[in-house]
Amino acid sequence: MISQSAEYALRAVVSLAHAKGERVSTARLAERTKVPPGYLPKVLQALAKADLVTSVTGRIGGFQLARDPARITVLDVVDAIDPVKRIESCPLELDSHRHELCPLHRRLDEAAAAVERAFAGTTIAEILGDPSPVPVLCAPP
Repeated sequence: MISQSAEYALRAVVSLAHAKGERVSTARLAERTKVPPGYLPKVLQALAKADLVTSVTGRIGGFQLARDPARITVLDVVDAIDPVKRIESCPLELDSHRHELCPLHRRLDEAAAAVERAFAGTTIAEILGDPSPVPVLCAPP
């Protein structure tokens, strides 16, 4: 449904939200989220480009969320890394499908639209506040 990179980004953002404004180093974030430490900087760079995280360099540096977790949706994070794939035209490039999708591709696109709506309707704060007895996917700070 989402790429591994988008999953990594969600783990990182949830972990940073757990930190409640505290800066977290890349090494510590990789450890908490089980994201490969060699790959995490690429994910964080994309999140920073999307204005979802900020970074401070140096000995006391690290990453933190750029805004309140209640104002960051799952869709914001996914879109920053690898947006949900929508079907806008016939993947087979058939002339008979030029103006509208066939029933198969229309239903697949409707499913993708439903995923987008679900992601857009879920904030990182809601994930952290979920009353489930199962802890959120990352180790606490």
